[in-house]
Amino acid sequence: MTPTSLVPFDVDVPDVNPDFSAPFFQGFQVIASYILAGAMMVVLIMLIIAGAALAFRGIASDRVRTWAGENILWIFIAAAVLGAASGLFQWFVNFDFGF
Repeated sequence: MTPTSLVPFDVDVPDVNPDFSAPFFQGFQVIASYILAGAMMVVLIMLIIAGAALAFRGIASDRVRTWAGENILWIFIAAAVLGAASGLFQWFVNFDFGF
């Protein structure tokens, strides 16, 4: 019996270059942008309503002025947190409102 001649390096394997781009991440970025933009708009509207209710006596009822007085600090905190989150999002993944 003659041994078959097998050369272990006969196979030509091309270099593998992985592609790390995931197309669904762009969709996640757009969805996160929509959520951040919507939340920022809601907080801005709440801030305008609360500020107007506190600044002008005849523009809102007593219940609205009481609500504004109790919650305006929390609205400012929410605006600051959303602003910081939007800034970090812009810094990491290029903020895109998706319009």
